[in-house]
Order: sequence, then structure tokens, then C-alpha cells
Amino acid sequence: MIIVSTDGSCLRNPGGAIGWAWVNHSGPADSGGAASGTNQIAELRGVLEAILAHPGAEPMLIESDSQYAIKCASEWITSWRRNGWRTSTGGAVKNVEIIKQIDRAITGREGPVRFRWVRGHVGNYFNEQADKLAGEAARAVREGVLVPAAPAAPEPAAPAANTTVSTGKSVAAEVPVAGTLTLF
Repeated sequence: MIIVSTDGSCLRNPGGAIGWAWVNHSGPADSGGAASGTNQIAELRGVLEAILAHPGAEPMLIESDSQYAIKCASEWITSWRRNGWRTSTGGAVKNVEIIKQIDRAITGREGPVRFRWVRGHVGNYFNEQADKLAGEAARAVREGVLVPAAPAAPEPAAPAANTTVSTGKSVAAEVPVAGTLTLF
């Protein structure tokens, strides 16, 4: 099983520079950012990038300290899709474009994707590394060190990679701290 921790960071919510990151518990990691967004978008972007970076049939478990990102991708997404991307009260789904991208990434992936909530900022090694990388990416975008790519022609099935840039960081593996909840 592939286990990946994800996180997002927004330096001034909303509207500040954002960073996202994923850390594979077996070694590789990646992060990137955008000039403007929200913390929720950054969290969702970490999930999306993790799924896209791990294609194949092997089951995947995504750990996140964002209950919002987990519930969007694992609980609410089915009824939103069924309701034409409207909430149960008929309102528009917030962050619908990136949520649709996550939906396509999950349904297009051969192997299953599951989610587990982990408490943030309590010493879970992989969650802390994802948090660190996401924050570094957001600061790098704000300071002009990491410059998002120029927008490309939109492609409906493609992720919004045209708004972020990746750093391709690596993280040394350690055993994470317990205290998690798995959603299946």
C-alpha cells in the first residue's frame, strides 16, 4: 500500500500565497504553490497532486490533517456529483473545479484511494514534513523564489497545474506517531 501525507498552507487566508505538499512514506515528496488562494484550496491541491503522482493499481492511503479535504474527496463528492455539483441545500459547491479534478483523478486511478485523518501539529513525522514543505512553498512563491508557471490553454480533464509550480523535494522516512482515524 502507498501511504502519503498531504498538507496545504495559505499565508494570508484568503488571498495570500498558497503552498501544497505531499510526502510518500517510502521516500519521495513534492510541493508547489500559487500566488493566491485559500487554505482549503491548498489542502485540496495537496490531495490532488498526491493522487496524480501515484498512478497504478496499488491501493493508496492519503493522510491529512484537513477534515475538509478528506470529506470533500471521500464523503461529499458522491452526492455533489449526483446533484450536478450542488450542495444538499441547492447551493454551489465551493472549490468545485479542484474537487472535480480530484474526482477525475480518483475515478481514473486503477487502484483504490482511501483517506485517514491525522491530528496536526502533534509530532506525526510525515504530517509535519508535509506541513513544512507546504509552508516553504507558499513563502517561496510570496518571495518570488518559486514562480508559478504562466497560464496555459485550459484542458477540461487536466489538473490546474498551470497555476502552480512543483519543487520536487525528498523527505527521509521515519515512523509516524499514532492517533489517526481511517475513513473507508
